[in-house]
Amino acid sequence: MSTITAVSTPNAPSAIGPYSQAIKAGEFVFVSGCIPLVPSTMQIVEGGIEEQTKQALTNLKAVLEASSSSVGKVVKTTVFLKNMEDFATVNKIYEEFFSGSEHKPARSAVEVARLPKDVLFEIECIAG
Repeated sequence: MSTITAVSTPNAPSAIGPYSQAIKAGEFVFVSGCIPLVPSTMQIVEGGIEEQTKQALTNLKAVLEASSSSVGKVVKTTVFLKNMEDFATVNKIYEEFFSGSEHKPARSAVEVARLPKDVLFEIECIAG
């Protein structure tokens, strides 16, 4: 059986519940849902969907790097939106975020009734 290791970094918001920022299992990294909290204040970034998406992706990148992985190694993401009307805006920011990768990760995007702390955007991923 492969080694399972919890990942923690001060460069991303600390977990706000009984979970890890990420888990390394063998060669894979499973990143918990990242929401747009500013790590230093643990407050939601000011602004709307653009600012929240960018902050959550910044947090995702920090956890990936703390896991000895990177954005370019992401194989699957799941995006949670408060409002599917924000999809085009989020998709543009998402595309820019992954533009340096040699591939586009597999992805699911769903609208949900409510997200933690009533944020507008959350993303989780699996990376190599």
